[in-house]
Amino acid sequence: MAGLDIRMFPCLSDNYGVLIHDPSTNHTAAIDAPDEDAVLAALDEAGWTLSHILVTHHHADHTQGIAGLKRRFNCHVVGPRAEADKIATLDETVGEGDTWRFGPYEARIYDTPGHTKGHIAYWFPNPGVLFAGDTLFALGCGRVFEGTMEEMWSSLEKLSRLPRETLVYCGHEYTASNAKFALTIEPDNTHLQGRAGEVKEKRAEGLPTLPTTIGAELDANPFIRANRPEVKAAVGMPNSSDAEVFAEIRRRKDSF
Repeated sequence: MAGLDIRMFPCLSDNYGVLIHDPSTNHTAAIDAPDEDAVLAALDEAGWTLSHILVTHHHADHTQGIAGLKRRFNCHVVGPRAEADKIATLDETVGEGDTWRFGPYEARIYDTPGHTKGHIAYWFPNPGVLFAGDTLFALGCGRVFEGTMEEMWSSLEKLSRLPRETLVYCGHEYTASNAKFALTIEPDNTHLQGRAGEVKEKRAEGLPTLPTTIGAELDANPFIRANRPEVKAAVGMPNSSDAEVFAEIRRRKDSF
């Protein structure tokens, strides 16, 4: 069978939209809908018609395009069960342990609370792609707005157990600022040093720094490395719990 076609495009000030297309059914899904016009332009460029929208969480910069797209295409909108009261456009709700089919592809749903209480992520084991929304970023993670630090750490830990080669698509282009902060935590991490250089070059050329991979994040992202002895030592918390170390790193980033 032909592979899943994935197209990522910038929108709003620093968001990314993503379209996935299954040639066997001619179905096309948007991962969130940050901006109706940007999604329409990407669909037009690809020659695709929108059949689904997969929502990660309720924040407006991920949902404000849904209503207009639904009116235009009568597309099927899937989103987090725990945020059904916050996203009026949902046709179907999903949560932890559910699977959802997109043509021949199966998505496994993970509850990833922290950024919002009901945030979810979509993992497609084949072809090995994670749509992480605002939970995991390249060299960073989302701010903890509605959940607890413990919940956010648990969510990141859950995603970190996916195969290292998993491609990770995130909701925002934050990698350059994340790299600068990460170097304040682990300045001697050679993986991070290399990533920071690559990110600087890509952004100078106007290129995206995404997708990343789970393996690349495990090697260089201090937020999901909060369980590593060297990171605990770096923040002066060698005997603290993983969640406590994560919380300290997140607090430092919030005021960076």
